[in-house]
Amino acid sequence: MSKRIFITATNTNVGKTYTTIKLMEAFTTMGLRVGVYKPIETGVNGLPADGILLLKHAQALNPQLKTLRLSDIVSLPLFLPAAPYVANKGKNIDLAPFDRALEKIESLCDIVLIEGAGGLMVPLDERLMMIDLPRHFNAITLLVTHCQLGCINDTLLSLRALENSNLPHLWVSNCRAEDETFAQISLPYFKNTYDILHFIGHNNTALAQALLDKITQENSQGA
Repeated sequence: MSKRIFITATNTNVGKTYTTIKLMEAFTTMGLRVGVYKPIETGVNGLPADGILLLKHAQALNPQLKTLRLSDIVSLPLFLPAAPYVANKGKNIDLAPFDRALEKIESLCDIVLIEGAGGLMVPLDERLMMIDLPRHFNAITLLVTHCQLGCINDTLLSLRALENSNLPHLWVSNCRAEDETFAQISLPYFKNTYDILHFIGHNNTALAQALLDKITQENSQGA
């Protein structure tokens, strides 16, 4: 079975797709065949925009994925730009098609990046939330957080949710050009609290290696 990484974020529009693409590139430079999967995409008016972008980049990096169609990458496209529970009108979501799609992608790669929708506590249906998917997929989680004012609170809340759910995880900051105050108002806390900080766009290979090490660690503990 290939390695699985579930990419989530502290909220929507934080940079999950950007992070996924950068990690696909990093893993490729490390000699791994990458695959990508986005089980649910909301706000789809026509074709799923994130799915198109992810599939295009993945196929460029791993030619074996040329056999895949957009529907193989995005299993459940929903029109309304809202939580899947709302966009899907409260219907229960069957995860079996997700499993079949992921197995098909896995047959063509060494590592699969699974991109979530919104944040961890986004409801999928009456039973499930986004945070339930990494456990279902047996994937480690990568949390993407922003660098604006409030990022400390947002990051710690999401990390607490992952810890309380006993989900193996790492986290990475996605700082943008307009986040000029981050170094002054938020970075000092993170530097004082965490031994290692990751920033997407800065040594992505180190983050990719840390994720591989985390997968190895979890596999050894589960053996």
